[in-house]
Formats: sequence, C-alpha cells, structure tokens
Amino acid sequence: MGTHTQDDDVTSALDRRAFLQAGASVAGLSLLSGLDAAGLFLGRGAVPAGPLPPPPSLGKAKACIFLFMFGGPSQMDLFDYKPELERLDGKTVEHEWRRHRMRTGTILGSRRTFARHGETGQWCSDALPHLAGHMDKLAVIKSLHTDSFAHGSAVLQMNSGQVLQGHPCVGSWATFGMGSGNADLPSFVVMQDPRGGPISGPANWSSGYMPAEYQGTLFRSAGDPVLDLSASPRARSRAGMTRGMERAQLDLIGALNAEHARLRPDSGDLSARAASYELAYRMQAAAPDALDLSQEDARTQALYALGDPKPDHKLAVGPAVFGRQCLIARRLVERGVRFVQIYHGGGHQQQTWDAHQGVEENLTIHAPEIDRPIAGLLTDLAQRGLLEETLVVWGGEFGRQPVGQLSGADQVANVQGRDHNPKALTMWLAGAGIRPGSYGETDELGFEAAVNAHHLRDFHATVLHALGLDHRVLTYRHAGLDRKLTGVIEAHPIAGVLA
Repeated sequence: MGTHTQDDDVTSALDRRAFLQAGASVAGLSLLSGLDAAGLFLGRGAVPAGPLPPPPSLGKAKACIFLFMFGGPSQMDLFDYKPELERLDGKTVEHEWRRHRMRTGTILGSRRTFARHGETGQWCSDALPHLAGHMDKLAVIKSLHTDSFAHGSAVLQMNSGQVLQGHPCVGSWATFGMGSGNADLPSFVVMQDPRGGPISGPANWSSGYMPAEYQGTLFRSAGDPVLDLSASPRARSRAGMTRGMERAQLDLIGALNAEHARLRPDSGDLSARAASYELAYRMQAAAPDALDLSQEDARTQALYALGDPKPDHKLAVGPAVFGRQCLIARRLVERGVRFVQIYHGGGHQQQTWDAHQGVEENLTIHAPEIDRPIAGLLTDLAQRGLLEETLVVWGGEFGRQPVGQLSGADQVANVQGRDHNPKALTMWLAGAGIRPGSYGETDELGFEAAVNAHHLRDFHATVLHALGLDHRVLTYRHAGLDRKLTGVIEAHPIAGVLA
C-alpha cells in the first residue's frame, strides 16, 4: 500500500459514484481510473479481489483465535489482584451499580490466593494454575471499559463495536480485510458451548451490512461440523447421488443463478448464496479432515485435557469439551482459517461466567474447564511455530463488581456473588508479536479503569492492528457512510501491548 498519509484518507474516501455525480468528463474519468488502479478505492463498498495489503509497521498475524468467556468473568478473582479489597472485606461502600444509579454495597474480598509468575511478574490466582505458567506469553490489559451493563448489548459491542444488532462483527471485519487463506474452508468459524450460545445469538457472528460470505460459520465440535454437509458414500447412496452428480447439480444451479444475477446486478445476496453452495461442496472433504482429532497423537490430546473426566458438579461439563474446541481451532488456523471464535459458557447464570449466585461456585465450575485447554493451546501453538502468527484473545463482555450481589425485591445481599461491571474489564492477548506484561490499572478496589484507561474501541483497533489491518483504512461503504469496526469516535491501538 506504501506510505499512508492523511491525503490518502481524504482521497480514498471518495467513491466512484461521488466522482461521477460531481461531473464526469474525459479528464475526470482518467483521474478516476488512475486512482482506482492505485488501489485507493479498495474496501470502499465493494468486495476486494484479494486481501488488503497491510501498511508497514502493522502486525503480521495470519489468524486470530478469540476465546470468549460468555457471562463476564470476575477479573479480581483471576488476574486483577486487589490487596485493598481483601483488607476492606465486609465493609460498606457507595458505588454505581447501573449507569448513574448509586447504592450501598458490601465489599467482597476475593477468596482466591494470588501469586506473581514468570519474568513479567504478572498476578494470577490459583483458579488457573496451568495458565499461570504462561503469564510471560500474555499481555493482560486491566483497564478496559465498555458501555452496557446488559449481557445482550454488551456481547454485541464486544463483537461488533456497537450495542445494536445489524453491524459486522470483528471476525467479519478481519476476514474482509485479510481475505481467505483456504478456499476449501470458511474464513471465519464459530463454536459454541454445548450448554447454549450467547444471549444475543447469531447477531454476534453476523456480517451485518457486508456480504453474507463474511459471516461466521457455526461448527459443531462433534459429528458433522456443519449439519447436512455429510458427503459419506452411504449418505450419497441413500440419496441416489454420486460425487460427480453433485458436481453436475451445482454447475447447473450455478448457471441458472448466473443468468438470474445478470438481470439483477444490484443484488449481492444471490452471489453470496452461490458461493456458499460451492464452499459447502469443497468443505465435504476439508471440514471432516480438519475436525478429525484421531490424527493427533496421545501426547497432544492429553495436552488439551481431552481425556479428563467430567466433574461431579451438575452444571460442569469438564475441560475435554473446551479442550476439543481449542485443538480444532489450532487445526483450523494451521489450515488457513483466519478467525476462530469459541464461546465458553452457555445458558443462564452459573452455566455461564455470570457469577450473581456465587463467584466461588462459578469459578469452581468454569475455571477448570478452560485452564488446561488454554495452557495446552498456547504450548501447542508455540512449539509448532504458530504463536507468532496467531493472535489469541481472551475475555468476556464486561467485568464484575468488587461488592457482593444485591438481589430480590428487598435487595438482600448475597455476599457470595458479583454483579456486572462494564467500567472495569480485563482482557488478555497473546502471540502475534504482542508485548507480554501487565497493562493499565483499575482503582484500589476495582470499580473502574483508572490508569491507562481504554474504551473497547481501542481494543478493537489493537486486534485489527495485530492482524495487519489499520482500523482507519479498513472501511465498508454503507448508507452513505464509510463504516468502521471502531465507529465514528476516534480510536487508537494500545501501543503499550504492541511490540
């Protein structure tokens, strides 16, 4: 792309239609052709023919694995150690429990034991003993804040930058900017917790106003990865189809669709649907192979805790489920899939990281389910040389309060639980040239980001930067505006975590 200047932004913001409406002339059309040849219109409302070339100084990651802890994990019980919280345990304090709504709460100190780990000396609690051994790989950002106290809109904002549905998610932006790395697999894959999905559903992996080819493809972690995709000889036999007959059928459908599309040049849905048919055909061989974990040796399977038994707690599924998904994620990114998002926690309350009913019980259920699998993923990526080209993201939609939960009509304190807190969110990044270490601080009790505070839009800009994408340049023309993941308010990548 060459050196990027402010003038480039101004020029590239003009699209073909705006130029022509300003008055077409031979000179004007010549100028337009020259600008187009220079690539200044790339990404402005049209699907690029290939990946967007990253400007110099941006990251060079080829893929992202986003480990989404649905429900909002308790940062002060995992990574954000607060000695003052322990000292004032049981005292009362005035705090904002919903936007501009104050109440008195009882301070709830963490019941976890914290220690510093590695050369970076980062804090991690005993809830995650295996991950603690990898703190020197993590950039733990403790000073993020977001806008919504409600799960549905907060999850949407974490994924799309907006609290309302209808906008492309971060996985769509990444695949739009980076292009496909494997024509036989989707560029963007999503896996859910078997207990359920996030509360706002498929909108969280939607491509919004972008073409449908950029939306996430939901994979199951057992059986056929995508329903009705099976290409087994037995399945074809039952349907009276051969592989060649399937190919001929798709070719006929493609020809009919092409004629239909020729008469409707402004409709992008048809081309996206036709592309999905072709991808499904190619996936019949590629997807089952990517999900065939029997190809992995016993040591690798043990690394991801695939053989660990399910614990006794009725709401727990054990680490093998998430471990399987993490191993699939590694197999997908090494095959060229650009963005893999795994949701851990599904359903309601203690089935997720939503610790209203008791933070200790919540950690007892969920921390062991992710601890060994994530440690295994980081180890496996590193030993295969994939960590430097894979960005790993961990976090939920918001943090938790440092006071005990208030619930019921009489607002009786449940001193074991924690409420939502969008003003103090901890996320971590690993790989892709990310600089390990602790970044930012909350106040002494953990109510809100206090040192090096960053809105979620800065975090999104950082993720795109690590993937080689400039959030200011990666735009999509919709409803007369050049839309961005980071929105209309100025955003900045978090320089302190970028190498």
